[in-house]
Amino acid sequence: MWRAIIPNAFSMGNLAFGFFSIVIASRASGNNSENFFYFIAAGLCIMLAAIFDGLDGPLARLFKSQSQLGEQLDSLADLTTFGIAPGFLMYKMYLYQILVHKSVFGTPWDIPIGMAIAVVFPLCAAFRLARFNVQHEPGAFVGLPSPVAGLIIALLPLYNNNSHYISLPIALTIFVAVAFLMISNVKYSKPQSKLRAQFTVLRAIGFIAILSVLIYRFNLYFVVFGVVILYAASGLFAMVLHLLQKLRYKVVSGD
Repeated sequence: MWRAIIPNAFSMGNLAFGFFSIVIASRASGNNSENFFYFIAAGLCIMLAAIFDGLDGPLARLFKSQSQLGEQLDSLADLTTFGIAPGFLMYKMYLYQILVHKSVFGTPWDIPIGMAIAVVFPLCAAFRLARFNVQHEPGAFVGLPSPVAGLIIALLPLYNNNSHYISLPIALTIFVAVAFLMISNVKYSKPQSKLRAQFTVLRAIGFIAILSVLIYRFNLYFVVFGVVILYAASGLFAMVLHLLQKLRYKVVSGD
């Protein structure tokens, strides 16, 4: 049992930073300069949680302590951190603005329609994680992994500044597109499996060197954002390529 403590502690760390993100984002009220750093801190908490999430599986394999308990704990932590926290962050940063005035329906308060949009993200994350728990392919993810989806939303505050935010239509498009990619049938590769299979010390040194140069040249946040966006786009690109190949085969064969 002691072997499971360390990987499970990392899963708990994932969940804890997801909770911290929600609490910090709740301190903000509107996307003005006074609240800019709350959103930055909330996004950073999700990014730190992603590090914990990336380490709990390898640690479980290292200590040979994989278990159904650990898998369920990891899923619950992911739902909190990469489903609920990004949805709440998006609501506090943008979607609070989408309201139906109380005079329309004669209610004593404005109706927060943005709340109904924000809940789409945790709903999609919950479905994505539940589907993964009951059926998943050994060599690929079906749908965008929830940690990648959560990171994309967490990184949005870093591309604002305290006087100018990404416009609501652009942010909303990104938010909804990423949410639905989670529950799509688009297939994504499992980088960790390929890295383990092709790992060598020389390749690791080369990768670290390239990464260090990119971070020095472009800033850590731009590099992380670039990586997650490229990964999200890779599944779509592969799907389009596969469809074109099928279409070409049908044209050539005359079917």
